[in-house]
Amino acid sequence: MPHSLRTIKTQLHTWAKDAGFQQVGITDCNLADYKGYFEQWLASDHHGTMEYMARNIDKRLNPEKLVEGTLRVISFRMDYLPEHEKAKMPEILASSNNAYISRYALGRDYHKLLRKKLAAIAKQLEHATEKLLDQRPFVDSAPVLERAFAEKAGLGWIGKNTMLINKQAGSYFFLGEILTSLPLEIDDTPSPLHCGSCTACLISCPTDAFKGPHQLDAKKCISYLTIEHKGPIPVELREKMGNRIYGCDDCQIVCPWNKFSEPSQEIDFSPRQQLDQAKLLDLLKWNEATFLKKTEGSPIRRIGYAQWVRNLAVGLGNSEPSTLTMNKLQEKLSDPALNAITKEHLEWAIKKHLERL
Repeated sequence: MPHSLRTIKTQLHTWAKDAGFQQVGITDCNLADYKGYFEQWLASDHHGTMEYMARNIDKRLNPEKLVEGTLRVISFRMDYLPEHEKAKMPEILASSNNAYISRYALGRDYHKLLRKKLAAIAKQLEHATEKLLDQRPFVDSAPVLERAFAEKAGLGWIGKNTMLINKQAGSYFFLGEILTSLPLEIDDTPSPLHCGSCTACLISCPTDAFKGPHQLDAKKCISYLTIEHKGPIPVELREKMGNRIYGCDDCQIVCPWNKFSEPSQEIDFSPRQQLDQAKLLDLLKWNEATFLKKTEGSPIRRIGYAQWVRNLAVGLGNSEPSTLTMNKLQEKLSDPALNAITKEHLEWAIKKHLERL
């Protein structure tokens, strides 16, 4: 006999906890309050070369058009910060010879990990209802406005840095969703905004990517530049990027609410290949085969070897000047796996060392 919707909702929280999620909330499909903001962001060209953000807008704003029959969006939160990393981040950023990788990318690729867990919960929902549901799990891989749904579902509020912030957990967490036709009771308790007059995140951005509160120009964001952007990194932004070679956490590091963030209990988010303490020059020694081997199962692999070296070149151009580094950069120019864009960044880094030696 199928369970009642109230019983299923109670069980849902248990299933989520057992799967390693720290929070779950349920909301409807109405994104009317977010439509104007999203369309203005696109109109301002703040999405840069992420053309996919301007596609399928109708599906982003109407999830029932993405998964037919959708009545509810179940939003999940999973903390990712590895133990001890919170204290280490400023120290790594302070030394120009270190390689800084956004903490979310140190371990296993979260897409597959979370999607597998969500798919299992979706099956549990069907088992409890004893019928086939129209539903599908998503993890940052489809036209879904994740933060908007998470805010509506009560998982936190969208802060001035455009990150979802939770009063008890800060912002070091992943989001995932299940779009479902199951008409569960909605958690109609969205979190109030708790940023107050604080502007620490806006001020701390190395490249001044924020045009104001809640206004992020991706074209100047280091996460965008190192991951999404495939072309040349604007010369005027390179020195500002420092040693950040994959993503950036600065606007989270300074957020007062992250003093409440807790280490993740998910072992798959633990640092791999000692990337939490890597040196820029050591990473430059990787050839393409080594890169592919070392980044297997990592979100870093998606940018490819040439872009990885492009990012390293920027970091090394900003590192402590040395003849050794300059020679290694020069040697890298002969790597046949690199394209013209990457080689231009290597030449820029060599020039920077020549100017300071």
